Amino acid sequence: MDRFENFINGKFVPAANGKSLPVYEPATGKQYAEIPDSDGADIAAAVGAAKATFPAWAELDGVARGQVLEKIARGIEDRLDELVAVESRDQGKPESLARRVDIPRAALNFRFYAAAASQFASESHPAPGALNVTLRNPVGVAGCIAPWNLPLYLLSWKLVPALAAGCTVVAKPSEWTPASAALLGEIARDAGLPDGVLNIVQGVGERCGKALVEHPDVPAISFTGGTATGADIARRAGPMFKKLSLELGGKNPTLVFADANFDQAVAGALRAAFSNQGEICLCGSRILVERPISERFRDAFVAGARKLEVGDPRDPNTDVGAIVSREHYDKVLGCLETARKEGANILCGGEALKLPGRLKDGWFISPAVIEGLGNDSRTNQEEIFGPAATLIAFDGEAEALALANDVRYGLAASLWTENLGKALRVSEKLQAGLIWVNCWMLRDLRTPMGGVKDSGVGHEGGFETMRFFTDTRNLCLKY
Repeated sequence: MDRFENFINGKFVPAANGKSLPVYEPATGKQYAEIPDSDGADIAAAVGAAKATFPAWAELDGVARGQVLEKIARGIEDRLDELVAVESRDQGKPESLARRVDIPRAALNFRFYAAAASQFASESHPAPGALNVTLRNPVGVAGCIAPWNLPLYLLSWKLVPALAAGCTVVAKPSEWTPASAALLGEIARDAGLPDGVLNIVQGVGERCGKALVEHPDVPAISFTGGTATGADIARRAGPMFKKLSLELGGKNPTLVFADANFDQAVAGALRAAFSNQGEICLCGSRILVERPISERFRDAFVAGARKLEVGDPRDPNTDVGAIVSREHYDKVLGCLETARKEGANILCGGEALKLPGRLKDGWFISPAVIEGLGNDSRTNQEEIFGPAATLIAFDGEAEALALANDVRYGLAASLWTENLGKALRVSEKLQAGLIWVNCWMLRDLRTPMGGVKDSGVGHEGGFETMRFFTDTRNLCLKY
């Protein structure tokens, strides 16, 4: 039985209350570890450590901070195999995906912001007889709350720009996926990050996350997760006038026009729908296809979904791994049952799978392709966050846009067409914060990422995130 601890002020410690929580491996359904069941006392200790070390960390120049972050990037790369194994075991994703995407991206996040720390700049505005200078100072202790779907990848996406900007950090990973965060504490310590600059507190949102959000010495909260939880955070933090960055849910459309490169569109839509078991906030779960090619696309897409290998995350041939938890497994199966009750035609998949050997009690669901429901159905309106995608045919650009925008969310969209004018016309009217044309999940770390409507508040990426973790002041010099 593995036992992970909180990382506070450079040391690994249990919860102050002595309590613990079980951690399960999705592929087997068995408990393999325990984490601290932390509460306000642990958050207070972590915030106290972060607050005490903040002045010294903030006074370092960007080059010095960047050098430490670069060492952490190398530490992640040096422990690649270990991190791949624990990330896959915790989350259920194929090891091949963690090796190709999650862990290299986490290292890249550290490396990108290691360089950005020395390049972060502000503006000046000269005028006759006066000079205005924008000053940006780190806010202090940053609270970073990360989700379970891309555990180290998204945890680093938050805490690294905070560190680069000169903040100290208290981070809370998901209680479902704690292992890579615990290893990050080791890597940061071994890289020479000063004690108290990064603190990682394990536990559940009701006790640990709530205490972090409400702590008066944490002026900025960055959260990625569900829209309902984001709304609760906003209700708690708003009266305290904290800075909030909330990257929330999505019900993202994939728009396929008749003039698209057909094979590329099918492959792209499959990847967008089922990568990481569909457990990515940017996944394209609503696939809108122009009617002249809708039947051909449907047949090709279903054939592709049937070829996806559901199996052991350790197997390099596995395409779709296990669902992250029993709770989420039941939720996804419930959504599929709702689709059936709504009259859906499930063209393939959507079944609970019982796999042999060590996987016999694991949480596996075959990739589902759903047809026959209107855009106003619950299945097409509510986030499933699992291996399930719907197909809807449309006629022309106007209907495509109407369908795409007719949800409460606005996080991401992808569209497939060989007509540049059409791509630009449709893109400028899509209600989404990230729009890909003839691709999906092609990310440049310099660009802003964030949603509209119920998909969140604020943007992450590049200098946008570093600005979020600073207070802005204007200095006007008359001469």
